[in-house]
Amino acid sequence: MAKNVVIVESPPKAKTIGRYLGKDFHVEASMGHVRDLPQKELGVDIDKDFQPTYTVLRSKQKVIKSLRQAVKKAKTVYMATDLDREGEAIAWHLCEALGLDPAEVHRVTFNEITKSAIQEAFAHPARINMDKVSAQEARRILDRLVGYKLSPLLWKKVAKGLSAGRVQSVAVRLLVEREREIRAFKPEEYWTVAAILSRPGDDRTFKALLAELDGQKFRPATGEAASAAVERLRRAAYRVLAIRRRRAQDKAPPPFITSQLQQTASTLLGFSAKKTMTIAQHLYQGMDLGPEGAVALITYMRTDSYHVAPAALAAVRDLIKEKFGPDYLPDQPLFYKSRDRAQEAHEAIRPTDVARTPDAVRPYLDRDAARLYELIWKRFVASQMRPAQWDVTDVDVEAAADATRALLKARGRVLVYDGHTKVTGLRLAKDEQQLPTLEEGDPLDLKTLDPTQHFTQPPPRYSEATLVRKLESLGIGRPSTYAAILSTIQERGYVQQKERRFFATDLGEVVTDKLVRHFQKIMDYDFTSHMEDELDQVEEAKLPWLNVVREFWQPFSESLDRAGEEMESTKNHAVEEAGPCPDCGAPLVKRFSKHGPFLGCSKYPDCKYARPLEGEVQRPEPKRTEHVCSACGGVMILRHNRRGEPFLGCEKYPKCKTTLPCDTEGNPQKPEPTGQVCEKCGAPMVVKNSRRGPFLACSAYPKCRNAKPLKGDKKAAGDKPAARQPRSSAPRSRPTPTDRTCPDCGAGLVIRNGRRGPFLGCSAYPKCRHTEDVPPDLALNNGPENAPEGD
Repeated sequence: MAKNVVIVESPPKAKTIGRYLGKDFHVEASMGHVRDLPQKELGVDIDKDFQPTYTVLRSKQKVIKSLRQAVKKAKTVYMATDLDREGEAIAWHLCEALGLDPAEVHRVTFNEITKSAIQEAFAHPARINMDKVSAQEARRILDRLVGYKLSPLLWKKVAKGLSAGRVQSVAVRLLVEREREIRAFKPEEYWTVAAILSRPGDDRTFKALLAELDGQKFRPATGEAASAAVERLRRAAYRVLAIRRRRAQDKAPPPFITSQLQQTASTLLGFSAKKTMTIAQHLYQGMDLGPEGAVALITYMRTDSYHVAPAALAAVRDLIKEKFGPDYLPDQPLFYKSRDRAQEAHEAIRPTDVARTPDAVRPYLDRDAARLYELIWKRFVASQMRPAQWDVTDVDVEAAADATRALLKARGRVLVYDGHTKVTGLRLAKDEQQLPTLEEGDPLDLKTLDPTQHFTQPPPRYSEATLVRKLESLGIGRPSTYAAILSTIQERGYVQQKERRFFATDLGEVVTDKLVRHFQKIMDYDFTSHMEDELDQVEEAKLPWLNVVREFWQPFSESLDRAGEEMESTKNHAVEEAGPCPDCGAPLVKRFSKHGPFLGCSKYPDCKYARPLEGEVQRPEPKRTEHVCSACGGVMILRHNRRGEPFLGCEKYPKCKTTLPCDTEGNPQKPEPTGQVCEKCGAPMVVKNSRRGPFLACSAYPKCRNAKPLKGDKKAAGDKPAARQPRSSAPRSRPTPTDRTCPDCGAGLVIRNGRRGPFLGCSAYPKCRHTEDVPPDLALNNGPENAPEGD
């Protein structure tokens, strides 16, 4: 008997949904996008109204073949992809690739993967929303035009391997401008004077700051002026001049939307935006809760709406009344206003079942997933609780002497009702204080006077949280794009993160200057925001997608033609103080790569001499050692990486890529014995170090590659797979997490770098060895044949 076929994006989602649909439904996973613009060509016919050409991704050929067999005899086909534009586009592309009529395919959407939501969605199916598809198609075409037209210009004028993007480049501009503000900032000195006071006979003290001296505002610019004020105040008598008391409310925060979840997770948990969204994706699709099986824990995580379903509001109000008491429950549900173009059909991010507390699910989740779920659960519960209430007291203190009249001010507050902070926790300001009981006219005793020097501070560098907040306030980007933007600008070498703050690199400044000068319109904040608004209008059927693309293309193509003629190259600027090339005598020029600026020979590629700029790490010349390569018997060479760290590498590189850590003299670092034995071969286990930290490895490496994390290692408690001994090769970049899942085992897929370039591999390797090509929407820029595409 023919079954109904349901197609979703990932195996975990398929597994969770399959539990609720019954035996008449067969759920298949498309593994994300199945079609896209071709990798090695533009794929957009500009002369024919920007007609796109789509091809089935090479890595999805087997998936499409399997899906065709599944839908061939299906009674009805349902597309249950995500409810945003991207999900709608995936559903449409699946129809095209499988030869299905989109008008006949049932489209189901849901904010949460729960039994009631799934049954409701399948009871009222709709059709594919072609307006959403058009909006996503317009965004894809715009990004392709920028990536394939502008990036080669940067390769020619600045450095090979660079990229530019419609939103990515604007984000870099924000960071470059902030970097220059900080560089140009000149600190100004100022002083404050604080008096530590108390009531006579009372040990409790409080601090009051000097605000006025002789009727003038007090903010001295020198220590001498502050010291003079202190001397005058020492001889003064103090009394309470005035007291103002008021009741202040601290309202509950709204439930999370995507940008706020990323910001809060960055601030409180230290998560990157990419990590936050990857974990949230798993929580949405379903987590194994032991006896319950696969359960979706949160609603859809890409949203800009504060809307909450009535049933969820009723459930959280019942929980608040039962768990915290009726005093914490407002008389009516609380509603929060979303931004103007928020999709009210979406919901805020919330638990699918608020009765499923963080303590109840913690035993089944890894540490990071449990922490993120707790953050979402607490925020949702707090959003429907009463405001916290504080008694705020402002005190004016008079200091009077023969020739001195001074006014000092103090503020204190006392929590009188905790409200929503019962769940979210109480956060006090740095200088917060509680004042003793005071009345007007009370005399005060001076304990001490504290003059303090200060300097005005430059504007702070952006963190991931503050950059997302800034992009959101400018209307640049949308919930689904922030994580990708932050990752891309770092991968391209335009910015670096140090101590969780963004620093613009020299390369980022050079590229930004050239783009701002020659592409003023697309680098304009208002224009970028305007384009986002127009894409929203396309989704709402208020504007044809072709108009949006034409509006962008005309000024962009004109600027592109001019820039090809006028943009000055940075590749041929000779650096006279660097001297001639030691290999061929030609002038040395300053060049750029994603790792930063360097000096290179002007006759490149005929002469490939290069060295770091002055002030950067100078690598010592390679030196032969007496140590022998364990893999091929060759001599090990003492080398240094670009950070100046020593290592031993085989002389037969690149044929043999064996490396060993060593000290500055070239002596191999001896692994630390553990007393444990390898369960695979019986050899002793030793402690080794990698970029990710120490791990246990078999001493018989490379014959035996058994490796595992150290017990008690923080990383072992997270969502990353067990560490394994790296292959015998030169150091490679750290795998990049994605929101894709492995079709074989359901684990997350990560982008790795191999000898032939980047590829998608299962994070459960070596238990699962699934690999596939990197799809274009995740592709890293690795040469002209794989042009980068903006955001």
